Amino acid sequence: MLTAAAYIRVSTDDQLEFSPDSQLKVIRDYAEKNNIALLEDCIFMEDGGKSGKSMAKRDRFLELIALSKKKPKPFDMILVWKFSRFARNQEEAITLKSMLKRNGIDVVSISEPLPEGAFGDLVERIIEWTDSYYLVNLSQEVKRGMQERASRGLPVAPPPIGYDSKDNQYIPNADAQYIKGIFTDYLNGLGLRAIAVKYGDLGMRTTRGNMPDNRCIEYMLRNPVYIGKIRWSLDGRAASTRHYDNPNIMIADGKHAPIISEELFNAVQDKLNAQKRMYGKFQRREQPVKYMLKGLVRCSECNSTLILINAKCPAFQCHSYAKGSCKVSHCISLNKANKAVIEYLEETVKNGQFNVSSTNSDSVPEEYANYSRLIENEKAKLNRVKAAYQNGIDTLEEYKQNKAKILENISKFEKLLTKTPSPKINANEYSKKVLGVLKVVKDPKQTEAAKNAALRTIIEKIIFIKRENKFEIYFH
Repeated sequence: MLTAAAYIRVSTDDQLEFSPDSQLKVIRDYAEKNNIALLEDCIFMEDGGKSGKSMAKRDRFLELIALSKKKPKPFDMILVWKFSRFARNQEEAITLKSMLKRNGIDVVSISEPLPEGAFGDLVERIIEWTDSYYLVNLSQEVKRGMQERASRGLPVAPPPIGYDSKDNQYIPNADAQYIKGIFTDYLNGLGLRAIAVKYGDLGMRTTRGNMPDNRCIEYMLRNPVYIGKIRWSLDGRAASTRHYDNPNIMIADGKHAPIISEELFNAVQDKLNAQKRMYGKFQRREQPVKYMLKGLVRCSECNSTLILINAKCPAFQCHSYAKGSCKVSHCISLNKANKAVIEYLEETVKNGQFNVSSTNSDSVPEEYANYSRLIENEKAKLNRVKAAYQNGIDTLEEYKQNKAKILENISKFEKLLTKTPSPKINANEYSKKVLGVLKVVKDPKQTEAAKNAALRTIIEKIIFIKRENKFEIYFH
């Protein structure tokens, strides 16, 4: 007698479907009529509405696939109410079904019987394509409707802090009293974390009832809803995205009352952008600065930040080397590093040749500007394939192959990124700016924090090339 597992899912993208209990009932009836033993410990039912667009968030589905890859095979088939319950992504469906067939397991839709032979395979592909098209078309229709609402100034997301939603409109509430204070405090020099603590103590809470944190405050400071605008993007993700410079974001005049002025909002945006240029990822402005080059110097081998390793005889060392993951020591005394950087700046002013970084420049062609984002995407893929291996979805061999391919792409994009053309600048104007910074860093009366802040106004990063014992400075 043939044995079977069952997979049951109710999604949020289809209102005309059976409930989980109803799906299980018809699957049991099908198994009984066709002399198939449905294994009670192999009934996998998703909790709540889960989309078939991807298997990533379907925990029970991942358990089923992991079990199906075991040898000898634990059952002969997987019964589903419809093929769309298994997957609505055609590419994913074909890949998974092929993998299951290699282990002798078929996916059977009890409500979509297939004819025998090659014609049955064709019908199955057509069904998969139809399911995939339904999902894509539904998504496009929803996005189109949301974009239309946004263009008319109507809310397209739950109300942010400071507003309630009433009669399809944002209405300022009691928390609006905090908004102007947050914008003003940031403009006056208070840091994101300090603002979060201050207003959390005053009683402000997030829309989920939690204490605010620095990310929450930054999101608020970036949100044009507070000047009476509605923000949406052509990809339908502007309500949650933190890519504030995304060219696809649409800003429309809203129907709701603003809480702050445009002048205050724009001044805050200018300061946020300046801080973003000065302090890179994982570099916090509010951390104490005890030496001039803190957070600016990078390892030429792995791009990790060089940190201070000896308080009595101060020296820099690669953070990853100190942890054992980088293989090349980048140790250099603090005094030598300070002296070398100052000499580099003085020489750069003399020859007028500035190695300007293209990371934040609008003058760089789009194909170059996208490489950084492509690298981040590949790194995210690397995490996903690792998770697939750890969850038993992929074998060790599959994980190695996927990892090698992703690392190859990262290497390719990094090489292309290094070939990015430097944007043109006014050398005379930039020389004056560098001279002003040199005046600060060479002044013994200035604090290390003041010198660090001055350097960050012109420097994006400093690469220490240990093998050649030299520094390369990349300017904003």
